[in-house]
Amino acid sequence: MPIAPDGLPALAAAETALLDWRSDDSGATSPHSTAFDDVYFSRHDGRAETQHVFIDANRLPQRFAAWHESRPFVIGETGFGTGLNMLCAWQSFEQHAPADARLHLISTECFPMQHDDLQRALSVWPDLADKAATLVAQWPAAVTGIHRLVLSSRVILDLHIGDSCERLALLDGRVDAWFLDGFAPSKNPRMWQPELFTLMAARSRPGATFATFTCAGIVKRGLKAAGFRWRKVPGFGRKREMLAGEIDAPPEDIRRQASPWFTSPGPQPCTRVAIIGAGIAGTSMAEALARRGMEVLLFDREGPGSGASGNEQGALYVKLAADTNLQSRCYLAGLLYSQRWLGRLDPEQQSWRQTGVLQLATTDRERRRQQRFMAHHPLPREVVRQVDAEQASQLAGLPLPHGGLDYGLAGWARPRQLCERLAESSGVRVVRQNVDALTLVPEGGWLLNLDNGEQVSVDQVVIASAMGARDLVQSASLPLQPVRGQVSRLALTNDMPAPARVVCAGGYVAPPLDGWLTFGATFVPNNSSNETLSEDHSANLAELDQTLPGYTALLTASGQSLAIDQLTQHHQLDGRAGVRAASPDKSPYAGPVPDSAAWHQDYAVLVKDATRVPKIPGKHYPGLWISAAHGSRGLASAPLCAELLASRICDEPLPLEAPLVDHLHPGRRTIRDLIQGKQLQRKTVPEHQ
Repeated sequence: MPIAPDGLPALAAAETALLDWRSDDSGATSPHSTAFDDVYFSRHDGRAETQHVFIDANRLPQRFAAWHESRPFVIGETGFGTGLNMLCAWQSFEQHAPADARLHLISTECFPMQHDDLQRALSVWPDLADKAATLVAQWPAAVTGIHRLVLSSRVILDLHIGDSCERLALLDGRVDAWFLDGFAPSKNPRMWQPELFTLMAARSRPGATFATFTCAGIVKRGLKAAGFRWRKVPGFGRKREMLAGEIDAPPEDIRRQASPWFTSPGPQPCTRVAIIGAGIAGTSMAEALARRGMEVLLFDREGPGSGASGNEQGALYVKLAADTNLQSRCYLAGLLYSQRWLGRLDPEQQSWRQTGVLQLATTDRERRRQQRFMAHHPLPREVVRQVDAEQASQLAGLPLPHGGLDYGLAGWARPRQLCERLAESSGVRVVRQNVDALTLVPEGGWLLNLDNGEQVSVDQVVIASAMGARDLVQSASLPLQPVRGQVSRLALTNDMPAPARVVCAGGYVAPPLDGWLTFGATFVPNNSSNETLSEDHSANLAELDQTLPGYTALLTASGQSLAIDQLTQHHQLDGRAGVRAASPDKSPYAGPVPDSAAWHQDYAVLVKDATRVPKIPGKHYPGLWISAAHGSRGLASAPLCAELLASRICDEPLPLEAPLVDHLHPGRRTIRDLIQGKQLQRKTVPEHQ
């Protein structure tokens, strides 16, 4: 696969599997790869083959039964195929593991099946029907990258779409047991290369096991060279022998030599977490941790969804860069995850709607940008496609003079309602507290000094209070910019026209919700006022007419007055202003909070010579994390950032490629400032903190 300018494999649609369906003597059909001329599973008994080769040869029933770690047991697989191996591992885990144990599945797939083919392939096994249905319901679009599927409260699947070696090279995580299950080495020699086994070793935990159906010489030599011990064991069916083995001492991960500052803090015992801030960042974080069995204290002055996340309706969308960059990759991964996340939390779509989002090209410049984007990023049509004015008009249900990009998996959500729903997750307790006056003191874990004189002790803390992060001395040095935004809501009668899709241009307008049309929003950097202003309503109405040319004329023709004073007087217009936090590079902060003073001291040499990288791991405040600077796209970024932080806290493989994890690191600006020779500016941390 081509390498993009950001050093990652090109962001693109993956080729889907080419299949034909072949019948056995009983008349049952099974998928056969026409590209590799090989079967996906044994026609004799694919289920029994999986049990023998992968489940039993890795001793999973016994290991599951004895698993009492706080972290999940991790299985890595090369070649997802139909998902049969993963579903069988999930079933075995449920049958044998303790009730509080968790399972994390990682699987690579270069040629993912299409949705209907996957459903057909898995329909053969009735006792796996429920699990197969869960998998199929969340089956992602065929986009290269990592797709996290939450299969149950105890089981996560990370599907890595792309070449196995490329995917494992980018994996941030360690594996306990490996399933080597690509097509046979004679059919698919590209996968079974020495690099694959080297990467497996580098991503293994001490004592990690493996099993594979093949005994090919290239496999035995590759495994041995990488440090695995292998042995021949009886094979399945007509295969006389197969391989199984383990690795006792995996090699050290050397990826941090060029960027030691991003070295992840080691895992710490954790059962109780405080989250400061109950907007979409804080409440999605609370749900992610509670799902993993944590006790969560959610601190907020006014309760869930009371700040910038308190709007009745907000757009779930992204605007991707024409040229590949790390920010666009993060936001696209976030959008795709949010769509699955919302579908799992609210399958009835009471708190959101997957209406799609039209991003109109209202200028020649934007039209050229979109054309360049589509040329560089041939993504699946269900993710994004280019539409002309006629198609856009049909999708929106209103006449539009411009075409643009249509994001079919996007839509809108009810942020305040969603925050309230997430805060009700089992294991979460909301604590109303003036978080502006809250202080943090490290003491074993963390002590939270509340404004009423109380102290609360927790193991770890997540800062999710947007601009409030500047009030805590530990995070005060992180550059955050306040951005005021006001949305407007106009009451519509039933006979008034309205868009059927979210439409974006300079601003956005969403389909009506409960008889109200939401549109906006103003964008005022370095303004922290949350007062609703008449002039901002006027600006939003003007932007509405730019986004939907002629729409205000249609409203007027239907008898709707657009005079601000009259609308307000008759309670036909209201709105809400909120203050969002943004970072200088417009990407969120999601990671451990760096000890900024230590970084300036340890990496001071970068000021004179950026090539002289000290071999000093980055110092962070132990057990202190942040999810902030989500700006106006928090619905697309905060849920995936919550998964990222929860995975780090719980010692799990991460849901993003390592370079994207680094891109979101809160310390990235500190390193940039050092290289550019800028000085430290931060609040002083008292000695006891």
